[in-house]
Amino acid sequence: MYYTLHEADVSKFAEIADARIREHFAETNLKRIRTACSQAELAKKSGVGLRSIQLYEQRQKDINKASAESLYKISKVLGCAMEDLLER
Repeated sequence: MYYTLHEADVSKFAEIADARIREHFAETNLKRIRTACSQAELAKKSGVGLRSIQLYEQRQKDINKASAESLYKISKVLGCAMEDLLER
């Protein structure tokens, strides 16, 4: 009668919900927006490290915790708003 997670901790629910959202939206916003250039080109033009860009796209590094300066540089090269790069 009850949902599986009816007595689970809120953090457990959030963890499961986050996993399902990531399954549905396979690509990150950064990867979806970065269609005109390669990761290496973006790194060179923006001054943000290639490895950082790779890790943001693979969700190994949280782009929401990136410095404002890095987000600004990437968004300037891609011609989008900084907010467009953040994951929800």
